Amino acid sequence: MDLLALADFVLVARHGGLGKAARAARRPKATLSRRVADLEAALELRLFERGRRDLKLTEEGRALFERAGALLTELEETAAVIASGSERVRGRLRISAPLLFAQMAMGRLAAEFSRRHPEVRLEVTADDRAVDMIEEGYDLVIRVDPAADEALVGRPFLHDRLVIVAATDRPHLEGGPVAAVVRGGDGAQEWTLTASEATMALAVDPVLRLSSLVMIRDAVRAGAGAARLPLSLVSRDIAGGRLVHWGDVPGSEVALWALYPSRRLLNARVSAFLDLLRQSFPQAAPEELAAYLDA
Repeated sequence: MDLLALADFVLVARHGGLGKAARAARRPKATLSRRVADLEAALELRLFERGRRDLKLTEEGRALFERAGALLTELEETAAVIASGSERVRGRLRISAPLLFAQMAMGRLAAEFSRRHPEVRLEVTADDRAVDMIEEGYDLVIRVDPAADEALVGRPFLHDRLVIVAATDRPHLEGGPVAAVVRGGDGAQEWTLTASEATMALAVDPVLRLSSLVMIRDAVRAGAGAARLPLSLVSRDIAGGRLVHWGDVPGSEVALWALYPSRRLLNARVSAFLDLLRQSFPQAAPEELAAYLDA
């Protein structure tokens, strides 16, 4: 494959047309058109649908642009670092993180990352939805137990589990339904918990429905009832006596994953942020997140 032709194809695709690409690169439009046609002939694929005024990527063209564009960018960055003799990480890094983790930790992580790598422009978005990394231009996403995705690779960097807590002690475990603070549309009338190696059922009466886990924790602190919450969110309250740990929720273990596009050349900025996550949570335990917030 002609790498120069591939680079010209990426240039045209990135700018959305021959004219814009020619003006941006200050190169003849005819040359770019010929290079793209040569690449299509070599691959025996149509990469663009050609209209009267513009070009539109075919399905095959979009797939090639997503892969080749990322690879060529990494090659350019690597060459620039080698040429400058510098190991400094630079450029823009866009991260999407779930709302709770973003509220709890991303502010401090972002500040530390910025201190270590002042030439990186870091942008963090808090969002619980499954963003499309390629289409929306993210370099790294953090997700809880993500579904398998062939286009992404990654690693878990933090584990957590649900515990049942309340502002009062265990007598509420006996007798009638317990006042419960639940999230959104949770309609459970009974919770299962494990305490002192015994598993039991607990009848609950949802008296409050809140959309945020932080709101739920605050309501439980204020005595509104019991709740199932991540250990990382309430371990400091348990240790400080503000909340009582009634037991664990069986089978509630989750993992936070850092995901990035599957490619041979890992973005240096992504690699640097992954290093920060490993250093911040070396054991990947929920207590580490709580301790990190207290540090």
